[in-house]
Amino acid sequence: MIKTGSHILINALIREGVEYVFGIPGGAVLPLFDALYESQIKFILTRHEQGAGHAADGFARATGKVGVCLATSGPGATNLTTAIATAYMDSVPMVALTGQVKTFLIGNDAFQEVDIIGITRPITKHSYLVKDVKDLARVVKEAFYLANSGRQGPVLIDLPVDVTMAECEEIIPPEIDLPGYKPTYEGNIRQIKIAAEVINNARRPVLYTGGGIIASDSAKELLELAEKGNIPVTTTLMGLGGFPENHNLSLGMLGMHGTAYANFAVTTCDILIAIGARFDDRITGKIDEFAPNAKIIHIDIDPSSISKNIKVDIPVVGYAQNTLRELNKHISFVERREWFDKIKQWKEQNPLTYNNSGDLIKPQYVIEQIYEATNGEAIITTEVGQNQMWAAQYYTYTKPRTFLSSGGLGTMGYGFPAAIGAQLGCPDKIVVDIAGDGSIQMNIQELSTVVRLNIPVKIVILNNGYLGMVRQWQELFYDKRYSSVSLNGNPDFVKLAESYGAKGFLIEKKEDVRPTLEKAFFTKQPVVMDFRVDPNENVFPMVPSGKPIHQMIGTMA
Repeated sequence: MIKTGSHILINALIREGVEYVFGIPGGAVLPLFDALYESQIKFILTRHEQGAGHAADGFARATGKVGVCLATSGPGATNLTTAIATAYMDSVPMVALTGQVKTFLIGNDAFQEVDIIGITRPITKHSYLVKDVKDLARVVKEAFYLANSGRQGPVLIDLPVDVTMAECEEIIPPEIDLPGYKPTYEGNIRQIKIAAEVINNARRPVLYTGGGIIASDSAKELLELAEKGNIPVTTTLMGLGGFPENHNLSLGMLGMHGTAYANFAVTTCDILIAIGARFDDRITGKIDEFAPNAKIIHIDIDPSSISKNIKVDIPVVGYAQNTLRELNKHISFVERREWFDKIKQWKEQNPLTYNNSGDLIKPQYVIEQIYEATNGEAIITTEVGQNQMWAAQYYTYTKPRTFLSSGGLGTMGYGFPAAIGAQLGCPDKIVVDIAGDGSIQMNIQELSTVVRLNIPVKIVILNNGYLGMVRQWQELFYDKRYSSVSLNGNPDFVKLAESYGAKGFLIEKKEDVRPTLEKAFFTKQPVVMDFRVDPNENVFPMVPSGKPIHQMIGTMA
C-alpha cells in the first residue's frame, strides 16, 4: 500500500510498541504531527524540548522500554542535545526524532537548518539522516535495536520534511542484520571460571555494581551471587536499587559522597568484582590509590569500558544477566568472619548520620520521611547537587528502576521532566522529584504539562536559598568566598504552583514535614512542596577532588 513517509514512520513506531512520544511541534515536523493526529500513539506536549528529552529518558529508566522524543529542526533539535547527552552518559535507551529542512536545502543555511547529526555525533550511540523515504521503516527498526541492545544509549533519526511528505509502498523490514554490530552477550566460560576461582579463594572480596545491573535486569542474579558467595555489595549512584540496601550484605553507595564503610571496604579489599560499572572518577577518587591491594574482575557488555580508567586483571565481556547466571554455578559460600567483623566495626564507627537537633528542618530528615511515608515503594527522581546526594544517601532503595538521576552528565533540571515520563510509564506508582530551589527552576515550565494532563507527580523542593553544592565547595575549598551562589530572588513556589493550577504547600516547621508529605501523596494531582531547610547543611561524607576515597571529610577514621 502506498503511504507517506510520516505514516510509514508512525506505523514503524507502533510496531516497536511505542506508547508515548514527548516533544513540541514545528514547521519541519508538521507532516509527522498530521499523521500523529489519528494515531494510537499518545503525544505528550511538553513546554521545552529539553523537558521532552528528559521525560523520554525517565520513561525509559522507569520501564526498561525505549523512550521517544520528537522536535523540529534547528532550535528544536539543539534544545534536545542536553537530554541526549544525559541519556548517552548514563546508557539510557532513547530514540530522538528531529525534523530537518528539505534535502535539497541541506548545507545552504536554510531557515531553521542545523547539522544536528554533526552536533550530536559524540553524544549518540548512532545517528541517521534519512534521505530516501524507502529507508524509513528500516531505519526506525535499526534505531530501536541499537538503542536497546549491547550497551544501551540514544539514537537520533534526522528527518528532512520532503522525506516525510514523500510517498512509497510500505514494506515491513526483515529481521535486522548489522554485520559490524554484534554485541557479546555470553561471557567467555574460561574467564568466568577463572573469576569464580579467584572469588572463592578471596579473604576480603567486594562486589562493586553499577547501572548495568539495572539495565540488564540482573538484580536477582546479583542477589544470588552475593548470598551464595557471602560477599558485601556496594553500588554506584546509577546502581542504586540494583541490590537491596536493607540487606545485611549491603554497603550502600561508594565514592565521593558514598558511605565511609563502602569506601574503606573497597580500599582494603583483596578482590573487587565490578559488574556493569565504568570506574567513574567520582567513584575512584585518586586512581593510583583506588583498591590498591585488589585483583580486579570486570564484567561489562562494553569492551571499551574495560581497563579504560582502571587496569583490570580478569576481564569478562558479556551481558551481566547471562554472565552472572553462569558465574553463580561456580561460586561457593565462604564465611569470612574476620572481614565482616571489620566491616561491622567501620559501620559502627562511621554511620551515615546527621545532626537533627534544633528547630531547623534538615534536608536528610525530609528524605527519611519520604521513605517512611511511601513505605519505600516510590519512584524517586532527582535534580543534581546536594538534593541528589541526600536522596541517594537517606532513601533506602530496595528495587531496581526506583532511583532516576543524571549521573554521568550531572544535569540540573533533569528530575522534574524525568518524573513525568516515569509517572506515565508507571501510573500506579507514587513518583517524587527531589529538587533544589536552583535546579527546579531549570525546567519548571513543565508544571504546565503535568497540570494540563493531570500527571500526579510530587515535587519536593529542598529550599536552602543557594546553589547548595557549589556553596558547599566554596565553603570548604575557597575560604567561604561565596561567589554567585545566593538564590535571593527566588519565586514564591507555592504561588507559582497555584498559578499553573497545581497544589502548593510551604513547610517551615519540622512537625509539619510528615503530615504535608502524607497529604501530598494522597492527592491525585501534581503537588509542589517548598521545604525551607537549613541553609548551611552540607553533604557528608565527602571525598575532596583528587583525594583517594578513603580520605573523607565528615568521618571519624
